[in-house]
Amino acid sequence: MKTTYYLIFLSLLLGSQQLYAQVKVLTITGTVKESANKTSIPYATVMLRDKADDQMIDGTTTDDDGYFELHSDHRDFYIELSFMGYLSKKITDFEEDGAVLNLGDIFIEEDSQTLDEVVIQGERSRTEFQLDKRVFNLGQDISSTGASALDILNNIPSVSVNIEGQISLRGSQGVRILINGKPSVLASEQGNMMGTITADMIERIEVITNPSAKYEAEGTSGIINIILKKEGEKNLNGSITLNTGIPNNHSLGLSLNKRTDKLNLFAQLGVGYRTFPHHNKTRSKDIANNSELHTLSDRDFNEEFYNLILGTDYRINKSTVISLSGQFAYEKETTDSNNDYTLKNLEGSVTDVWSRNEDSYADNPKWQGEFQVKKDFDESGDHSLLASATGAFFRKDQVSDFQNITQIGNRPDALQKLNTDYKEGIYTFKLDYTRPFSSYYEWETGTQYVINGVSNDFAVLDQHEDEWIPDPNFTNVFVFDQNVLGLYSTLSREKDKWGAKLGLRFEYTALDTRLEETQESNRQRYGDFFPTVHTSYKFSDKYSLQAGYSARIFRPGLWELNPFFALQDNFNIYTGNPNLVPEYTDSYEVTSIYHLDKVSFNIGVYQRITTNVIEEVLTVEDNISIRKPDNVGRSRTTGLEFNSKYTPWDWATIDIDLNYNAFSRKGTYNQETFGFSGDRWTSRAMGKVKLPANFDFEAAWTYESAYETLQLDILDNYFLDLGLRKKLLKGKAVANLSVRDVFATRRFRAVSSREDFEFNRLGMAGRFITLGISYGIGKGDAMEFSGQKRF
Repeated sequence: MKTTYYLIFLSLLLGSQQLYAQVKVLTITGTVKESANKTSIPYATVMLRDKADDQMIDGTTTDDDGYFELHSDHRDFYIELSFMGYLSKKITDFEEDGAVLNLGDIFIEEDSQTLDEVVIQGERSRTEFQLDKRVFNLGQDISSTGASALDILNNIPSVSVNIEGQISLRGSQGVRILINGKPSVLASEQGNMMGTITADMIERIEVITNPSAKYEAEGTSGIINIILKKEGEKNLNGSITLNTGIPNNHSLGLSLNKRTDKLNLFAQLGVGYRTFPHHNKTRSKDIANNSELHTLSDRDFNEEFYNLILGTDYRINKSTVISLSGQFAYEKETTDSNNDYTLKNLEGSVTDVWSRNEDSYADNPKWQGEFQVKKDFDESGDHSLLASATGAFFRKDQVSDFQNITQIGNRPDALQKLNTDYKEGIYTFKLDYTRPFSSYYEWETGTQYVINGVSNDFAVLDQHEDEWIPDPNFTNVFVFDQNVLGLYSTLSREKDKWGAKLGLRFEYTALDTRLEETQESNRQRYGDFFPTVHTSYKFSDKYSLQAGYSARIFRPGLWELNPFFALQDNFNIYTGNPNLVPEYTDSYEVTSIYHLDKVSFNIGVYQRITTNVIEEVLTVEDNISIRKPDNVGRSRTTGLEFNSKYTPWDWATIDIDLNYNAFSRKGTYNQETFGFSGDRWTSRAMGKVKLPANFDFEAAWTYESAYETLQLDILDNYFLDLGLRKKLLKGKAVANLSVRDVFATRRFRAVSSREDFEFNRLGMAGRFITLGISYGIGKGDAMEFSGQKRF
């Protein structure tokens, strides 16, 4: 029987070969290119159609070099080529040459109308929901163009940034900032991330309010992961950008990307100069000493910066890619500030008037290097192994000169000098393994080790008889060493309507701080387990529900632990506390997501329970206000969040974000009970309108309600941002004008009133105006740093 089957199969095979040999098959080849710059177009659609009934005979898409190949035994056909943003082309006249029809180079032209429509569709930023995070895909929104990463974060639902650059998520600070899923010196307080990472470099931002065990447990409010652009075009691409603004915001950026089948080379160069003004008014009343101090402060922080990024990705084979990149940045900072003081008695009589002027400068070199290997075990890349090592170093060498001048009173004129030699190194080693067991189940596991070392050599010197004498109360070397080892594993199931993800992470922390001169030290060793649970259910294409729980930790960093004083204004001082212990938070949330025809919105409820709460404590003595962080107890925050996007017409979009939370705090400080409760809410409305002649306009209004902290009442805050953009040269060039805080109303106002003292502070930065223009090189897009693109 088997022999019979073999004979039948052999007969069919020979018969088919003979039949095929009797029919002459024609091979059609060609290369599709742009008519403007003669570059190849990959992934263009090529079809053979029957001339009689237009039915498709064969079809394909061009490869990375624009080349295609088709086969047909039919002769009465025509060829049709199409690609998004280009005019379709038909070829009906051609001559056969034997069994091959070589069409050579075929040029197609851009469709300016269609191209504009495509660009407009791609401009809108949008939010999508995944199992354990919210993903904000960055479009070319007006406020995004030429803006800093801080500006972008301030436009994301649930995220807010105050005028001092502090980031909050749902009204709470302690957010963990990652770059491409890894900690970075650019994301640290000392790294000035918001200056070196601009909106043009960002592809998307992931807001993870309840992180899974895959991520570090650091951050009580959650994690914000900034993902830089990864897609690339072949050949040489890039962009050049030029910005200017008031106050000083002048910069020039050049990005280039050269990509082949196996190699991707990218480079980025940026230079610039900018000024950050800040104005403060402070009034402190010391009732016991019958005095009231008024302080008026004007401070200009000026920065000259240079930034160079070089890197390469090399594809060893279809499954393995090696990435190597490095960044060097150099900043020169100068600060000019003037503080005017007026001291009165409580009857209103002036007793003293003096001023304190600051002139400081600093050199800040920093570098970062990364080596990464990714191995894919299947074509989709879902089964993969990723190993990476990142090293970053930052240094600040600063000298500040202070001069005290007395106009009224008996205070002696004085000269003071502050020297700072700050060094920080961060090294991160990660190994992540992802393995799908089927189309529904996925397992993730991995480990991470982070080494963070800081040395801060801080000296305050007073001039006595033309000699600089160190002040022993303010001169020391603070050393901070923290190592964290993490291990994690997660298991997820996602099928049809329902998905769930379970995870467990263990982290062991070794922290040592010490003051070299006084031999004071603090040693902490602790290990913690952090479980996570996430689930989602899709009721329909228009409605789904998410829920999650995670355990979090907030480890005090250098800013909170460093005991040195900031002496720009020696009557309004901040100092750290090396005895702080970590905060621990249990975070719960449920979010419902709706998608209708012209509107989408989500409503969520959440609760956070935090122990060892870290909060600033204010003390006033002899009119000197000192703010210092301390562990003050336990808090419970329950909130409601609403985000919506409404598109009534194709040319208009309205975004509304509301967040309300009620909180209660129980704690003690210096044997005094600090229990209180309150609420807080924030709202933002943003409108975007497309105008004739390729103009776009945007307006964003933000309101933040008053709220209460341990000792302070923070007053409400509101501000308006405007933007106008014009596309030029079919979108290859973009001109942008933005005005932030149009009416200069964005202010920080804090008030404290107790039996023995009163405190009032007002801070503001003022209005910022920026004008920018960008031009795309090759296939690079305007306002896009394509040098950050990867495989």
